[in-house]
Amino acid sequence: MRTFKVLVEQDKDGTYIVDCPCFKGCHSYGKDLDEALENIKDVIEMCVEEAAEEGEQSDFPKIIDLRDVQVAV
Repeated sequence: MRTFKVLVEQDKDGTYIVDCPCFKGCHSYGKDLDEALENIKDVIEMCVEEAAEEGEQSDFPKIIDLRDVQVAV
């Protein structure tokens, strides 16, 4: 069992978008938060299997912090 950090967003239509930044292109969505989180679990499992098949290390990048950054717009 491994724990992965995910980023959760909600678009203007109310759809939840979930991204796992440990893997490029690892994202999913759902009509509610529970569905989105269940969907991202499946995608993460696929990414882990793909990494194993490609012989990548089992030590995935570790997210140590998520921060807000201010930008003048």
